[in-house]
Amino acid sequence: MAGIYVHIPFCKQACTYCNFHFSTSIKLKSDLVQALIAEIALQRDYLKGEKIDTLYFGGGTPSLLSAEEINLLTDEISNYFDIQDNLEFTLEANPDDLKQVYINSLKSTRVNRLSIGVQSFFDHDLTYMNRAHNEQEADYAIKAAQDAGFENLTIDLIYGTPGLTDKNWIHNLTYMNQLGIPHFSSYALTVEEGTALDHQIRTKKSAPVDVEQSAHQFEILMDKAEELGYEHYEISNLAKEGHRAMHNTNYWLGVPYLGIGPSAHSFDGTNRRWNVAHNPQYIKSILAEQTVPFEEEHLTDTQRLNEYLMTALRTVWGVDKERVSKNWGSDTLKAINTALQPYIDNGHVTISDNSISLNKSGKLIADKIASDLFLV
Repeated sequence: MAGIYVHIPFCKQACTYCNFHFSTSIKLKSDLVQALIAEIALQRDYLKGEKIDTLYFGGGTPSLLSAEEINLLTDEISNYFDIQDNLEFTLEANPDDLKQVYINSLKSTRVNRLSIGVQSFFDHDLTYMNRAHNEQEADYAIKAAQDAGFENLTIDLIYGTPGLTDKNWIHNLTYMNQLGIPHFSSYALTVEEGTALDHQIRTKKSAPVDVEQSAHQFEILMDKAEELGYEHYEISNLAKEGHRAMHNTNYWLGVPYLGIGPSAHSFDGTNRRWNVAHNPQYIKSILAEQTVPFEEEHLTDTQRLNEYLMTALRTVWGVDKERVSKNWGSDTLKAINTALQPYIDNGHVTISDNSISLNKSGKLIADKIASDLFLV
């Protein structure tokens, strides 16, 4: 099985923390859709005939696409790829786009899972992040989508924002559960270089992110999610039984995927490639030159191991010891076990017969543990 990701690089306005590729001008949207359609044909052999069980339209803001545009893209994908009947088709959507008319139009597409960018149920946080919606629109979008029959929903929630009290963070988690959301992704507010938030903090126009607050609210997240019946199956992703995200799970398991659109990444098992992150250049290369503008990197055995350790440690299934031994040798597994010993002694890591996994305390320092295991 394999997945296809389509990047829609447009937003109504820029969130202060975002460093993804996007434009706040949609004047090239029609040309971009035509370029996406053309790239699908150009990339038809990339996945070597693998069956497609997940589609994911991300961004940017894919909910700026009309149902007709979504169908044009989906039909073209179906022309060149073997799409499974049980396809998981996720569309990222901003709450302010999910008006009743638009939600109803999505019923004419194959979209069966909505990823709604809520971030918070408090206007104070949304204003701080420069989100285009307010708390009432977030509430309405979820309920309207459910009323229309979209039961497979996921939302994003951000913690660690200045002004987000523990009480309000618990409310966000509790209210989400009351709304019947079966899956959510939760991220600590991160200050990425070059973002508006980075500039605001450096110029003293915004309070800096408090690392201790973020860590404490991550602990609240783990405890509250467990209480509410969500499985913490990846450090930033939590789900009720039977509602893990198939598309993202395939990423973490190393399943091949194809990325369509400017800045989109692809992976065939041994090579990574990424398209140019420039809308006009992408459109020109695809439509005028019939060439996909990408760069590519061949992963060495060491790079593949390090990527596997980084992603697997973040998941509930952990690092597969047999897989490490088979692909990178028993000496590598021994070296990993040796490097892990201090974390085992401190209760951060559990080693079973088959796997290496993080305990709650280990999830707080997951990146540090992974980096200590990397081969150089």
